[in-house]
Amino acid sequence: MSILTIASSPSASSRSARLLGRARESLAAHGIVGGHLDLRDLSAEALVRANVNEPSIAAAVKAVAEADAIIIATPVYKAAYSGLLKIFLDLLPQDALSGKLVLPIASGGSLAHALAIDYALRPVLSSLNAHNVLPGIFAVDKEIEVQGDGSLLLSPALLSRLTLRLADLRAQLPHAAELQQFARLPQAQAA
Repeated sequence: MSILTIASSPSASSRSARLLGRARESLAAHGIVGGHLDLRDLSAEALVRANVNEPSIAAAVKAVAEADAIIIATPVYKAAYSGLLKIFLDLLPQDALSGKLVLPIASGGSLAHALAIDYALRPVLSSLNAHNVLPGIFAVDKEIEVQGDGSLLLSPALLSRLTLRLADLRAQLPHAAELQQFARLPQAQAA
């Protein structure tokens, strides 16, 4: 049993990536440690050209194939998930999520973007044959505050949603305590 987290923001200071980091910390506190993929570290040229043979892309596709569960975090721009995530999902094989448990996490500027998970991302995940797409977590940017020391302060409502969804994920992971730790994927080579 393996778990992979995927950050899909082009920004290093993304709230969705920080929320994903908090989810990883929570899972680690329960003995669940897995691999992590930051899409912005992949070769941009290889992504745009759908070059699945480029080493960073091949490693990312392989990590998805080997995972049993995936947590995907994305910012929401203009009522849709990130273009970086779209490009990556487009180059995955049609059955890339077959048999996998998937938890989507998204952040956006207002609640007007909350339906992006259900109406934009969930259909794509389902078309890739995800076994089970759990109810997603949507966070309004103001629910995620970065403190001066870099630590994260979540609103009580967001913390409650995150705790509940991660408990759902853990409950559906067979042999969760036996997950093996995977090394972070290597940084993309210069494009």
